[in-house]
Amino acid sequence: MAKKVTKKSFRKTKKTAAPVSPFSIYWSKQNYYLLFLGFAVIILGFYLMSIDPWDSFSSLVISPIFLMLGYILIFPASIFFRRKNKKENSKDTNIDPGKS
Repeated sequence: MAKKVTKKSFRKTKKTAAPVSPFSIYWSKQNYYLLFLGFAVIILGFYLMSIDPWDSFSSLVISPIFLMLGYILIFPASIFFRRKNKKENSKDTNIDPGKS
């Protein structure tokens, strides 16, 4: 006679919530505002550069200033800007003056 085959039951694992983004730790609302501000400034710079005539004051002077502000100041600021938590502030103030 054939042996009776029993199904092995698999343990059900708990389903976790949606995966958490690794950037949620570092990026806050202010970072996203700065990023979108950078995009807006750069789009404005390219728009000013496209205005005819090609040798106008806005095309040759103002648009490169807007582009430099966007690429050199605002984008890096959106990446590197981070507010200190209250816990970090208390750690920084408790350092002895003779020790680093």
